[in-house]
Amino acid sequence: MRRIRLVAGVPIAFPYRAGQHIRVQLNDPLSVRGMLRPADTLRTYTIWDFDREARSLELRAHLYGPRDGTQDGRAGGIGLRWAREAAPGDTVTFWWPQGDFFTRDDAPFHLFAGDETASAAFGPMLRDLGPGAEVHGVLESESAEHDLPMPGPYELRRAHRRGAPAASSKTLLDAVAALDLPGNTGAAYLAGEARTCQMIRDHLVRERNWPRASIKVKPFWAPGKRGLH
Repeated sequence: MRRIRLVAGVPIAFPYRAGQHIRVQLNDPLSVRGMLRPADTLRTYTIWDFDREARSLELRAHLYGPRDGTQDGRAGGIGLRWAREAAPGDTVTFWWPQGDFFTRDDAPFHLFAGDETASAAFGPMLRDLGPGAEVHGVLESESAEHDLPMPGPYELRRAHRRGAPAASSKTLLDAVAALDLPGNTGAAYLAGEARTCQMIRDHLVRERNWPRASIKVKPFWAPGKRGLH
């Protein structure tokens, strides 16, 4: 993960909830490339920390793939290249926080489930809950040495793939299925690989009778798909 801090030149007045994201403009939308391929102008990043007084936002970017910027033999996308190459003094254009992936205020308990990429959202969400909330959940990674530290007073269970696929992850699904939850009246937040999130949502709805409206899903990535988080 790489920390990227954006500092505004003017006071930040927009509203914000922990877990929301910003859209960063990485290519000129009025350029030939931007007009031919609009999807190659913007990328989405969840806000890790927001400091209104310091006029700053901090992002956490997951630097997947080899250090040469390739992934499966192909050059990394514009988001990966920007995350690797961003340097102090660079000018960045972004849109204010968006999205509804934040905790529900009236939930009797909260369930979190996701892979390494989900930590970018789960960290600020857990920190924002404050003490006293009932929290359950699993954070998956490749192995224990890849576990990412999380802020706040809450500890999520850890699940390790150990070479198993990160896409359509049975490791994470089995770990969620093994959780002893206090019913189906809470709020669930699923993030990470798109198919894995769908599998866990289906498990909650079909096998634990959760209402779909109580489950928020944030697909950060999917094999072969660019332009997500």
